[in-house]
This record gives sequence, C-alpha cells and structure tokens, in this order.
Amino acid sequence: MKIAEKLEVFHDGRPVGVMAPFEKYQTAFEYLPEWEKTGFSLNPFSLPLDTGLKISKRDPFEGVFGIFADSLPDGWGKLLVDRMLRKMGEVPDEISAFARLSIVGDSGMGALEYKPVFKQVTDATTKDLDRLSEECRKLLTSKESGDLDVLFAMGGSSGGARPKVMMDIDGESWIIKFPSAADPDSIGLMEYEYNVCAKKCGIDVPEVRLFPSGKGPGYFGSKRFDRIKNADGVKKLHMASASALLEVSHRVPALDYTSLMALTWQLTKREEEMYKMFRLMCFNVFSHNRDDHSNNFSFLCDSGIWCMAPAYDLTYSDSVGGEHATTIDGEGREPSLEDILRVAKKAGIKESEARNIAKEIQEVVNEELVGKSYFG
Repeated sequence: MKIAEKLEVFHDGRPVGVMAPFEKYQTAFEYLPEWEKTGFSLNPFSLPLDTGLKISKRDPFEGVFGIFADSLPDGWGKLLVDRMLRKMGEVPDEISAFARLSIVGDSGMGALEYKPVFKQVTDATTKDLDRLSEECRKLLTSKESGDLDVLFAMGGSSGGARPKVMMDIDGESWIIKFPSAADPDSIGLMEYEYNVCAKKCGIDVPEVRLFPSGKGPGYFGSKRFDRIKNADGVKKLHMASASALLEVSHRVPALDYTSLMALTWQLTKREEEMYKMFRLMCFNVFSHNRDDHSNNFSFLCDSGIWCMAPAYDLTYSDSVGGEHATTIDGEGREPSLEDILRVAKKAGIKESEARNIAKEIQEVVNEELVGKSYFG
C-alpha cells in the first residue's frame, strides 16, 4: 500500500492537526493554529494544547501517541485488517501503526478521523446475525470466509478480542458481538445479564439488547455511546481510554484502581465522576470481572469537558494468572472489602459512604449473578 508522508487529523470533520513519521520508530504531531485557539487538548497529559511539535515515544504504541492508537483496531479488528491486507498482497507486519491510521480513516471509535484515507473494500453489509456469526467462526478457525469484505466493512475498526460488527438500527449505531472460538453460545446472554445487573448497581451503562439467534440464546448488543443523534445528524464524541491517557499498554497488567481514581479526578475535577469509578471497581470485584485492563476504562470529552464513559466489556472473566488486570490497592487475586475501602480513602471518599456502596453492590450482584451457570 502507498504510505502517506503525513496524515491530517480531524475531530468529527473539523481539522485538528498534522501527524508525520519522525526518525525511524516515532511520529510527530502538531496542532493547527485555529484548533489551538478554539479547540481542546486531545490528551491533557501527553498532548497539551500549545504550539510546537510533540514527539511520540517508540513504545508502547508502535511509535504513535496513545490517543491515536485508540483509533486503531485491536484483537478482532486487527485480525480482519491483517486478513484484508494479505488478500491485497501486503505483509501485515510491515505496515506501521502510522500507516494503519489511514486505513481507519473516519471509521474509528471516538471522533478522530485521518486523511488521506486508504480504502480498498466495499461498503457491503448484511443484517443476518446468524450468518455473520458463522462467518466469524470460520475466520477464527482459519477457514476462508466468503464474506471477508462484509466482515471488514462492518467490524474492521473494532477493538477487543470477541468478533463484532457495527450496525445501524433504527437510525442509531450499535455494536453487536458474537462468540469467540473459546466462548459458549450463551456468552451473549451472560454479557446482557451483567449489564442489566450493573445498571441495578447504579453504574452507567449504554442501552443494551439481546438480539435473537437461531443458534443460541442471543447476541449481545450495545448502543454506541461515542455517537449522539441530533437535529443535524450524528455527532461524534471524543473518546480516550485510560491506556491512551496514561500512555501505557493494556497488555501489561500494571495499573491499580488508586491510579484510576486519581486519573478520574485530574481529568474531570468532579466528585460524581469519582463515585462512578468507585462503583465500577466494586462491581468488577464482586462480579469477578477480572479482565479490567486499561483499555476497558474510557472517558468522553464534549467541548473540552471530560466525564467517564459508560461501562463496557462487563462479563465473568479472568486475566493473567486469574488476577485482576487492575489491582485493588495492590491486591489482584483475592481483593477484600478492606482493600476496596483503602482505595476509597486515598480518593477522599468517606469510609461510611464507601462501605455502604460496596455492600449495596455486593448484595445486588449476589442476587442477580451469583449462582448462574457461568459464575464460578
């Protein structure tokens, strides 16, 4: 593929800045003067809103800033991109993260867009979920999929390990997931029940549905929270994962909830957002959601004002060694109520309030999830 000498970066169609390769394994980024005057920082920590070139580190995002790495497909999406590149005669390992941003174009999560766009596939789609699930299964088991173009068009910008597609439903954008090779057919029902439980625990979750299937209890779907339908069409919201904001890889389990609470305060400066993160931590502990890595926490920014994004990827899960990917005051294997309360104390939350919230969430989880076939 022809690699652009530079990429123009846009926020929902509005010019933000320019990015270009720097030396061998890095990139340089600079805000445009107009964005400096009237825009906001894409990442207040590593990309402050001021003049001058910003040079990325080589690691951990293959030479691009974390906020741009967030746009890149991961897991399932990367598998689709690599298969498509091979189909075109390219060697995926030779295509840099910088070059892959031109494949993303305007299809990535959040509001960031990249030009020039490298696009060599059709916009073919289908609404047959069982057919899509079967094609995903074939691809995961290394069999040829006759619908690679369709899968790429509908899911090539996605992250996460499980197969998924983006689908327009009733004029709004949804993400619908399918079982991976290691998942039971009931994985969609489990994630749906987890989200229903999380909502009962006072956690902000997107609108979710269990879409019917002829092969199992259904497919889990959630409405995209980085898209808002308004009178002018669809508005894209800027989104940043904790991984991107902190410039750390989600593949290395080195994060603690104490750090996440501190990040939440530094970014939002609002107590209600701190309580959101605290509730999510409690839910993850009591519901055995241990795949709580730094890519599974995100923040939204609207006109320069940051808030926590709704919770996502909520399931019964383990991480490396069966421990939480994000530790609870240093404890990952068997976090206790006392560990939870220490995180609250360091975040400035009163012990009595923290204890009541934790016990409330534990009771709801025990009632709604504990005892299910998939739990433990």
